[in-house]
Amino acid sequence: MASPSSISNPEAASHQSRESKRKKRRKIGADDDSIAGPGNVTDPTRWRSESQERIYATKLVAALSQVPREPASSSAPVSGGRVVRQTADRVLAVAAKGRTRWSRAILTGRLSLRLSQINKMHRKKKPKVTGDHRAKRPAVKKQLPPLQKKVKVLGRLVPGCRKVPFPSLLEEATDYIAALQMQIRAMTVISELLTPGGGNGIGNAGGSGQA
Repeated sequence: MASPSSISNPEAASHQSRESKRKKRRKIGADDDSIAGPGNVTDPTRWRSESQERIYATKLVAALSQVPREPASSSAPVSGGRVVRQTADRVLAVAAKGRTRWSRAILTGRLSLRLSQINKMHRKKKPKVTGDHRAKRPAVKKQLPPLQKKVKVLGRLVPGCRKVPFPSLLEEATDYIAALQMQIRAMTVISELLTPGGGNGIGNAGGSGQA
């Protein structure tokens, strides 16, 4: 039932109605943000499913079958192992469907680019001869807190996460570790199938155990 004030002042009643509608819309929007927040972009539990592991193993075998074989040489085992590792990581990034920073970094080749840049930095450079022979004081490096050092190292280990906020880094690292665990399980099953007396097919990859 409408109050006497609202009957006597219809403009005030309409203003209150609009305010209540705005509050409802804001509440609904906040609920949607909480549901579709960044924490739901990565779901490490999906890497523990047997179906996901079986699909990854099947795609990995198909990708490895298309890798050209190298001629036998002393360096072939090293380069061949690198090719297998790169192929396994690329298939893993495809399985993540580009929903994470680490998968996008692998697919765009940022990881290999970063490694090449690091190799260039570590190359020996010839010292420059200058006329000033005065002794210079060594630059004092700023010491980072222990926790910040660990965060920095973790950011280097997870592809594409060197300059991300700490909460996002934790999400990416959790998802990346779970994906690597699934990768290890699948590759272990594949290696067992390729050995004499192994299993009967890739379909058994899902039963290799849970993380």
